[in-house]
Amino acid sequence: MGNYYDIAPELLYKAFAKVENMSAISTDKSNDPRTFSFESNTCLPSQASGLGRDGRRYGRTGTIHTPHGDIHTPAFIPVATQAAMKAVLPEQMKDLGAQALLSNAFHLFERPGEEVLDQAGGLGKFMGWRGPTFTDSGGFQVLSLGAGFKKTLAMDISGMKSDDVIAEGKERLAFVDEDGVTFKSPLNGSEHRFSAEISMGIQHKIGADIMFAFDELTTLMNTRGYQERSVERTFRWAKRCVIEHQRLTAERSNKPYQALYGVVQGANYEDLRRKAARQIASLDFDGVGIGGAIEKRLLGQTCAWICDEMPEDRPRHVLGIAAVDDIFAGVENGGDTFDCVSPARCGRNGAVFTRDGRWNIKRTQFRTDYRPIEEDCNCYACQHYSRAYICHLLHAHELNGYTLATIHNERFFVRLLDEIRAAIDADRFDEYKQETLKRFYANGSKG
Repeated sequence: MGNYYDIAPELLYKAFAKVENMSAISTDKSNDPRTFSFESNTCLPSQASGLGRDGRRYGRTGTIHTPHGDIHTPAFIPVATQAAMKAVLPEQMKDLGAQALLSNAFHLFERPGEEVLDQAGGLGKFMGWRGPTFTDSGGFQVLSLGAGFKKTLAMDISGMKSDDVIAEGKERLAFVDEDGVTFKSPLNGSEHRFSAEISMGIQHKIGADIMFAFDELTTLMNTRGYQERSVERTFRWAKRCVIEHQRLTAERSNKPYQALYGVVQGANYEDLRRKAARQIASLDFDGVGIGGAIEKRLLGQTCAWICDEMPEDRPRHVLGIAAVDDIFAGVENGGDTFDCVSPARCGRNGAVFTRDGRWNIKRTQFRTDYRPIEEDCNCYACQHYSRAYICHLLHAHELNGYTLATIHNERFFVRLLDEIRAAIDADRFDEYKQETLKRFYANGSKG
């Protein structure tokens, strides 16, 4: 039985060689939109069980071209929320194979402020990262500051429908109206305002290669009526984002071109997801973000609904996904890139991902276990340190423990997507999916 360390080595070598060639990044400063493009390579064949129209499976390999380098897809995009991977340097992220990093526009607006990044030459230069970068729009904070919920694919919504719902122990800090969102800063309580135009202005100054239109992320507990109104509001905001994006691109003609993705919302409703996808497809976006809270059982189906309605020449980013089975469902049904904070957050808490499942390295049994986290892993942590040492560091709250666990987890997901890419090109995606999921979940692992 194969695993993601021995599949199609010659294809994998080529994939890694492309990533390692990041030193040859373009320094072209043209803001010509043609510096951003997407080209598709190998597509998964349709089959009777395909979730798309006429059995389509929208999974594919391809390349996203940006002013700061190429992203070979499907790919995992690690999250450097505040222009930093917690406890891990940009050079270490490059060494573990990351092709791009994603930062959060809301948090960078809070500190150090978008003007600081603009004066520094943009997000990549500010944090010493030479590859492509993404920023999300701040739409997620509408949910997290408003209803107080984290995004989850496992939310139980039975018997829970309310437009005023709020997480236990939370105060509502964000209020949505037609024009935008008013919110209180979680840092100091000061009041701020986000709108389509403000989000675009902030993201242009942050300077990422790929940014997202400002959207409203609802909870799965919102009523059908609210979801309908929210989809229409997100569409109106999307149109305003496109207009402002085009104005700022012309105004900032000395800056590299920044691509803009529209975000498709609609919760669990097929008709709303399809409608929202058609709305976003009608606008001049460079790509699409598949967003919103989604029940785990509907992740693949939701991606397929959206891809049914979208032009195939636009890249598709699935926001906030990192469970292993969800990654496969997302790829098979059209996801090109994926981001999530989970690998780093789990690592800092001692949870590590391996081909045999996810487990907690802080358990007593690992205190005298001198093997690497994973025998066949080629990450820096596994090549140099033992389970016992990392267990000790995490119990002692030593920052090196966060660094080593994060390096391993990020490498796991970066390499998983590299292996999936190689499997699609080698026409053995289905075999690889079955082998990997069977092994990973054999012992009832989470993630």
